[in-house]
Amino acid sequence: MLMTSTFTIKPDHPALPGHFPGHPVVPGVVVIDHLIRSLGEAHPDRTCVGVRRMKFLRQLLPGESVDVVFGEAKADSITVKAQVAGEPLIEGRLNLALQS
Repeated sequence: MLMTSTFTIKPDHPALPGHFPGHPVVPGVVVIDHLIRSLGEAHPDRTCVGVRRMKFLRQLLPGESVDVVFGEAKADSITVKAQVAGEPLIEGRLNLALQS
């Protein structure tokens, strides 16, 4: 079963002032952190234990809404795709473990 989620990084996020002055871009680590949080909401019985593969297909700007789709959870991983206004943002796979 596919699970979906949406998030937005607000323009006042503390990571943005230095990334990059005058033209803020959301750092990849902030995007991945939000993907992991979304995963926890979509699959509360699983936890992310690593990033197997993550390809960023475009930059994310503050205030853009990100639509996330998680594929079917396998025993040890799950696919993730994200887009902004229908434009691909991320394709990847996260490593999973069962919550203890």
